[in-house]
Amino acid sequence: MTHTDSTQIKIPKWFWVLVVIFLLWNIMGILSFFGHTFITEEALAKLPENERALYGDYPFWTTIIFAIATFGGLIGSIGLILKRKWSKLFFIISFLAIVPQMIHNVFFTKSIEVYGTAQAVTMPVLVVFIGAFLIWFSNYSIKESWLK
Repeated sequence: MTHTDSTQIKIPKWFWVLVVIFLLWNIMGILSFFGHTFITEEALAKLPENERALYGDYPFWTTIIFAIATFGGLIGSIGLILKRKWSKLFFIISFLAIVPQMIHNVFFTKSIEVYGTAQAVTMPVLVVFIGAFLIWFSNYSIKESWLK
């Protein structure tokens, strides 16, 4: 019997902590997607007028890329939990949807007028940063042989 096939790579505990945080982050993205996309007329009516007007600033294509970004991130996170290399592909797909979505949100809507620069820019920058980090992290995990 050879032990080469049965040699197991020890995955550090911090990997699992990060993976759970990434999963929770992406679940929040899914909740945000559903909250934004399927907001009821009643809930919309309760928003201040300027926030309500923002909902009219989102063309349908932004809903599609929002879905790709959030579901891609969620599937990628599930891939990390399952220790699968394909998680990287889903993070790349997610990132390719995040970038145009955030550019649209910041530069082609009145979000800065409505929320102020700090609030309107902070979350998009954070989302782009985390999206890029997830690609790097999955690639690092592949190089460390933590993903199969």
